[in-house]
Amino acid sequence: MGQKVDVGHVKEVIHELYNSLAERPEQSARLLDILDVLAQVYKKIDQEEYPEYLVDRLVKYIYAVGFNNKSRFLGQDGKLLVELSDVAKKAGLNSRYRADYSDKSQFYGFFEEFPRR
Repeated sequence: MGQKVDVGHVKEVIHELYNSLAERPEQSARLLDILDVLAQVYKKIDQEEYPEYLVDRLVKYIYAVGFNNKSRFLGQDGKLLVELSDVAKKAGLNSRYRADYSDKSQFYGFFEEFPRR
């Protein structure tokens, strides 16, 4: 599969991005959804056999939801997203084709309850 993903570093980046987004003055429902998904990925990434696939879905989700809601990821937020995108590139072409990237439920198991906003 190539280089192994440094899960510890990915978790640090996710944690930093979460904290940065949580400090934003405007806390729209979509931003809160992004925060929920970041927290969920942070919890689950240790159990993933191929964490790059999960990170790929995360990055696509953040960009899709952010674009649809005219959220901008500038400065440090943008740099952190680029770091996550670099990890997501390792997933190659094996990502979900024609999927609904803005669907929050893709990060939760069938029997897991997820926050609805």
